[in-house]
Amino acid sequence: MTTASNPTTRGGIRVGVQRFGTFLSGMIMPNIPALIAWGIFTAFFIDVGWTPNADLATIVGPFIHYLLPLIIAYTAGYMVYKQRGGVVATIATMGAIAGSDLLIAQFNATLAEGEPQLGQIHMFIGAMIMGPLAAYTMKWLDSLWEGKVRAGFEMLVNMFSAGIWGFIMAVVGFYPIAWLVNGIMTVLGNAVSWLVENNLLPLTSILIEPAKVFFLNNAINHGVLTPLGIAQADEQGKSILFLLEANPGPGVGLLLAFTFFGIGAARASAPGAAIIQFFGGIHEVYFPYALMKPVLILALIAGGMTGVTTNMLLDTGLRAPAAPGSIIAVMLQTANDSYVGVILSVVLSAAVTFIVAGIILRASRKRDLAAEAAGTDRFTSAVDQTEANKGKKSEYLGGLRGDDAAAAGVAAGAGATSVVTDKEVRNIVFACDAGMGSSAMGASVLRSKIKKAGIEDVTVVNKAIANLDSSADLVITQQQLTDRARKHTPDAMHVSVDNFMNSPKYDEVVQLVVDQHHRRA
Repeated sequence: MTTASNPTTRGGIRVGVQRFGTFLSGMIMPNIPALIAWGIFTAFFIDVGWTPNADLATIVGPFIHYLLPLIIAYTAGYMVYKQRGGVVATIATMGAIAGSDLLIAQFNATLAEGEPQLGQIHMFIGAMIMGPLAAYTMKWLDSLWEGKVRAGFEMLVNMFSAGIWGFIMAVVGFYPIAWLVNGIMTVLGNAVSWLVENNLLPLTSILIEPAKVFFLNNAINHGVLTPLGIAQADEQGKSILFLLEANPGPGVGLLLAFTFFGIGAARASAPGAAIIQFFGGIHEVYFPYALMKPVLILALIAGGMTGVTTNMLLDTGLRAPAAPGSIIAVMLQTANDSYVGVILSVVLSAAVTFIVAGIILRASRKRDLAAEAAGTDRFTSAVDQTEANKGKKSEYLGGLRGDDAAAAGVAAGAGATSVVTDKEVRNIVFACDAGMGSSAMGASVLRSKIKKAGIEDVTVVNKAIANLDSSADLVITQQQLTDRARKHTPDAMHVSVDNFMNSPKYDEVVQLVVDQHHRRA
């Protein structure tokens, strides 16, 4: 009997993993500056640092053991239930930290004299569990008595309910969660040690490189590699795990192969994409090139394995996560004794990917030219598929496809809807999921246009959609995010764009601001 596969189920699983990874990324990415600061302290002030300083080195331990897990917990709680969720999440995670320390102290007390003692386990995974759990349960509890508290007692109930629930969740963190996370970290740490001891760590590229192309890497990176890497860096001053996913070599190698051996739009766009990927750290720009010919994922795997092998043989690593995965970020986080090895790993991984991808592209060149002559646009289809895998549009991918020109053509030829509002516009907000990369660049573009128009009393900022508030007069989002943004700021004017980098709507917004400025004058 033949059983038909269920594509909906497969898609649902993939989307579920993507959403889970995005949620983990939302907890970690805003706190990368703190990880960078910790990396700077270790680079300069520990015993093997550039400028050892015993006094300042005392910051390193509390920084990684208390501050980093607690701010991750607060961020997770804030994502779920704003400040109230963040506070309860932080209290709960403090319980997990203390519980873990007690378990380790009890274990070390059973060891015979002279046996190596177990070191601290940092509660990064504990924070990623307790943060959302405490915030979600606090939100649920508040919903039970919402509207039922007598007038005048609201503040009393709000304060004591959060304090009492924080206390309860801290106890939950102290006992079962601390025990669970200590066990998870021990198992994962032993697994990594086994892979390293048996020279099998390069095999992780078989999982990581395809996962990146399908946007499934965040769950692996932020859920496993980052916590383990931070623990390893705390013990050894560096970790190879930070380079398993962030190495820009395979991606730039693939794009260079298309630059020399590709055809059509893929070849024309590859050089610019290589610059964005290698120096900007935006790895997603090379995903369509792999998807238009999936066998090229083998080239990425070969390059990834080469980079990991190089770092493993030369015992090199980074002090802290490199985010985004730019060569600049990688070099800034490279440990003092690892520059040669890390540079070699990037160069060799790029070279191997370039060679393997070049062979594949040359072997299929006649078929590719015939398909192009027949009008088959595989590259645009691959870009569309990449955006579908990501679950939203991307200005970087839109640039590969030529959305800028298309958008401008529509605006000029079809008469795009004008940006009109009676509300005075003083505060313009660009909003995206994370409130960082794409919206920040869009805000920079519009801010420059408004400044050139001579307007100085209008602010242009970027935020995550979850952080939008009533202060926004005009909100600019990508089309698929506008409905979500409107729920947060129903009174603001909302403008939808296809591409944050260069939308014809920006000129309309500038004209609106200029007209309002003249009327006020």
